[in-house]
Amino acid sequence: MSVLVGKKAPVFKAEAVVNGCDFQDEFSLEQYIGKKHVIFFFYPLDFTFVCPTEIIAFQEKMEEFEKRNVAVVGCSIDSKFSHWAWLNTELKDGGIKGVKYPLVSDLSKTISENYGVLAGSYDYTEDGEMAFNGAPVAYRGLFLIDKEGVVRHQLINDLPLGRSVDEAIRMVDALQYFEEHGEVCPANWKKGDEAMKPSHESVSAYLGKK
Repeated sequence: MSVLVGKKAPVFKAEAVVNGCDFQDEFSLEQYIGKKHVIFFFYPLDFTFVCPTEIIAFQEKMEEFEKRNVAVVGCSIDSKFSHWAWLNTELKDGGIKGVKYPLVSDLSKTISENYGVLAGSYDYTEDGEMAFNGAPVAYRGLFLIDKEGVVRHQLINDLPLGRSVDEAIRMVDALQYFEEHGEVCPANWKKGDEAMKPSHESVSAYLGKK
């Protein structure tokens, strides 16, 4: 599993459903470069149990993300048609109707693999046949990407473990505070708390500069 923090987020173009109902054939995170921070998260499968709680929780906090100029994008290995069907199924029937942020289709599993969240891998059997070892879905990965397209935070949970949307917002606040003030955020820091002023050399190190 790769660590992408400090590196450019892997680039992709893929099919997606946007605004809860519209198909987009070549969706890319590159559209946000220079404009928005991005929360890009993976979930295992449509029409499951833990996944809709996370997806709906992100939607419920969209006003908070929008205040911070942050785009939220979800991704799973399901097809765009599966995404569309789920997005148009009522909550009472196990759907996620009302979710408006983009859901990307990673049917080939290449996006999940490039982000290091695929819960398994392809290999050859003793008979020379291609087989998948593990679960052919994505772990619950989450990546905070800055306006330059660099990953600044990543979190990867195993399949049964749901994530905290409030923690994702806290990390956005910490990154944006550092970018604006040049001060670093200690343990359990939250918006409104005091931060710490490091030396010039420390700031340069944080930014990867010499």
